[in-house]
Amino acid sequence: MNVPPSPSRSCLRRSAGRIAAKRRGVAAVEFAVCLPVLILLVFGAIEAASFIFLKQSLNVAAYEGCREAIRSTGSNAEAQTKAVAILDARNVRDAQVRFVSGDVAAINRGEKVVLEVSAPTRANSPLAGQFIDNRDLTARVVMVKE
Repeated sequence: MNVPPSPSRSCLRRSAGRIAAKRRGVAAVEFAVCLPVLILLVFGAIEAASFIFLKQSLNVAAYEGCREAIRSTGSNAEAQTKAVAILDARNVRDAQVRFVSGDVAAINRGEKVVLEVSAPTRANSPLAGQFIDNRDLTARVVMVKE
């Protein structure tokens, strides 16, 4: 019986080197395919967190402004000042404070006071504001006047 000669060590090293080079090539291709998806996920998560923070900031400003307005001595100017101060502290740009129920001083005790605070997403986007459609986020709070 003829037994084929065993491969030499140098031949084994060459084939092992080719296999390692192929593996590095496959890893580079996988990285090139996956990197854009990973970047998109990271930037999307940052944008989503930014919009959630914006919505929460609008909610807090509307709540605190309405609390100021429902006091028996409250006025639109005081409530608006309170809401704008909160929005400024949270770096919310281009926000609008609006009293849906009208002048707070003219509202009787026990009636509803409605305050809306809105801001555009494009002006408050840290990353891709120019790539995402502009929308106005709005927070509305209804409280009964004291």
